[in-house]
Amino acid sequence: QVQLVESGGGLVQAGGSLRLSCAASGGTFSRYSMGWFRQAPGKDREFVAAIGWSGGITAYSDSVKGRFTISRDNAKNTVYLQMTSLKPEDTAVYHCAPARSYGYSWAPNEGLFNSWGQGTQVTVSS
Repeated sequence: QVQLVESGGGLVQAGGSLRLSCAASGGTFSRYSMGWFRQAPGKDREFVAAIGWSGGITAYSDSVKGRFTISRDNAKNTVYLQMTSLKPEDTAVYHCAPARSYGYSWAPNEGLFNSWGQGTQVTVSS
């Protein structure tokens, strides 16, 4: 199964940009749809963005649509999340994982990974 390492988070002022990276090893990364999920203090984990195995399909939560862009490079076993126009409400720990779709919603595909990575903290100041 795939192992995941997230990076690229940090502290940024509102309106700024960050690019998150998720490096995968093991499994068969190029066959997996991948997603980004985030969890803010005191809140449930929520879906942020997802991308199909070939990159031809992308999906975003309404809260980030138009501001975030998900992409992947299968040759590098890496998925990215380019975040622009960041808002304080984007503050959260961001994780990546194999993902599956259910209508409007996406969820982690638990059968394709053993455990969550360490995540990367994104903090946006007002």
